[in-house]
Amino acid sequence: MKLIKELNLAGKKVLVRVDFNVPMDEHQNITDDTRIREVLPTLRYILDNKGKLIIMSHMGRPKGKRVDELSLAPVAKRLARLLEQEVDMAQDCIGEEVERRVDSMGENEILLLENLRFHKGEEENDPEFAKKLAALGDVYINDAFAVSHRAHASVEGIVNYFHEAAAGFLLLKELKYFKDAMENPRRPLVAIVGGAKVSGKFGALENLLPRVNKLIIGGAMANTFLKGLGFDLGNSKVEDDLVGAADELRQRAIREGIKFYLPVDAVVAPEPDPKAETKIVPIQEIPENWMALDIGPATSRLFDEVLYNAKTIIWNGPMGMFEIDSFSRGTISMVYSVADSYALSIVGGGDTDVAIHSTGQTDRISYISTGGGAFLQLLEGKPLPGIVALGGSDIGG
Repeated sequence: MKLIKELNLAGKKVLVRVDFNVPMDEHQNITDDTRIREVLPTLRYILDNKGKLIIMSHMGRPKGKRVDELSLAPVAKRLARLLEQEVDMAQDCIGEEVERRVDSMGENEILLLENLRFHKGEEENDPEFAKKLAALGDVYINDAFAVSHRAHASVEGIVNYFHEAAAGFLLLKELKYFKDAMENPRRPLVAIVGGAKVSGKFGALENLLPRVNKLIIGGAMANTFLKGLGFDLGNSKVEDDLVGAADELRQRAIREGIKFYLPVDAVVAPEPDPKAETKIVPIQEIPENWMALDIGPATSRLFDEVLYNAKTIIWNGPMGMFEIDSFSRGTISMVYSVADSYALSIVGGGDTDVAIHSTGQTDRISYISTGGGAFLQLLEGKPLPGIVALGGSDIGG
């Protein structure tokens, strides 16, 4: 896999795939520009090396149609402010008008293309769409780790039409931190896996098992493991078809000397509603017709002690339904436990990222990945199509 520093960019049209899928409020004001800031080193490097910078990204899920609310125009304004330089905004990402604007660009100029997903060809990885995008550049740079697990036209298909293609600085940073944690970690290595479903993370758990020293399971997915231990969980969310497989994974971890931790108490309610009555109960005492919606304080203390001597921590997924305040304390407590540790801490996943930002602890986490799905796919041991296209087939394996 080539790196951006290996290419001569001077005078060339440099087409960069980034992920500017940033959150916006109802007035189309950007509420968090982290993803824009993270790619600034790559963009500045191209400009400093006299490249003609053409940026492409998606925004939301317009399903192949133009949706004005999902335009990248607000991103162009924010990017111009961050780079302290004018950013020209195209009305589309392909077509004659875009080609004319690209051809008229000078060195150090910037053009942001409109939302790639306004065209069905993007998500369908249509070769013709990829070819039209590729015609805009002399060099292709992928700096969009967050979508590199998707075989889309601007991520995978486009590489077929370039003689020169390389990884940007953010992509390299993401892969370096992940490899440091998974291939040669300082030990003990502790993995924290939460979220709603075991089914969505079973592959990750199986891939993590031979690598970690301790495994913490939280969120609704812990219920499936707890049911395998014989607990009555009331109306808590359980994937009954995976109870046996989850229990076998737990037993395998124990046989292999891996410390395996599950919640010992829970915040419960009759329903996941902000106004619902809540209780804190031991796992053994979840009332009939009630649901476990967060880990309880005893579990938070237990998990904090588990992390005390950790040297490397990987975390993916919240400890409960943290978007509702009543069920957020377990996840918030975990944020502080990870932040207070002396370990190399790597966090991936959109929900987990949101929780960390809400506490103001981002500077105390070693690295927060920009990609949820891509991070999870690496945890599963699967290569990412966007990386493979660049020649990095060993990544994730």
